[in-house]
Amino acid sequence: MTGQVRTVDGRVAGRRGQATRQKLLDCLSEMLSSSPYRDVKVIDVARKAGTSPATFYQYFPDVEGAVLEIAETVAKDTAGLSELVADRSWSGKAGRQAAEDLVDGFLSFWRRNDAILRVIDLGAAEGDKRFSKIRMKLLNAVASPLADSIKDLQSRGRVDAQVGPAAVAGSLVTMLAAVAAHQKGFQSLGVKQADLRPNLALLVHLGVTGKRPPK
Repeated sequence: MTGQVRTVDGRVAGRRGQATRQKLLDCLSEMLSSSPYRDVKVIDVARKAGTSPATFYQYFPDVEGAVLEIAETVAKDTAGLSELVADRSWSGKAGRQAAEDLVDGFLSFWRRNDAILRVIDLGAAEGDKRFSKIRMKLLNAVASPLADSIKDLQSRGRVDAQVGPAAVAGSLVTMLAAVAAHQKGFQSLGVKQADLRPNLALLVHLGVTGKRPPK
């Protein structure tokens, strides 16, 4: 952990305090994987972390405040997603690889952070601007460089000038997020997990280049 970590009343937390704070966040993250967000109580998080509710309140105003901390941390981890798109070639087989890498990276990111991402989606859907801002940050980490890729292809006459880069990129990323959030649900529709990756990559490649990827 880098930088100063402060308690709710503004005091700088020492090394032990930082460790306790992080343990509380880790325990909360684990609980979100098995319990509905609204059902998680401060006393339960504190008990799981081996401390007291009073200690929890030293670092967070409530469970929601701690959840937002976790959400912000996940949002900062999207640099890796941006790198999957930024400065990638979409020509020939390189374009096919770029689409596959984006799909693989996106689905993997969602699987790793499934619990907190579900909470972020819930908060955003309920109109909470804090969660909405975090969700936009997550999606824009991919949408912005993807739009730049489409603009580059347009500048070289390889994509129709009537295409709206931001609109297409935003639509593709929203599609990826929706699919990633319901990966398990596709099984009930008879869709195998192994079929998601190539078909999503096909849609991404078509969306960016307007063409099917080469075999």
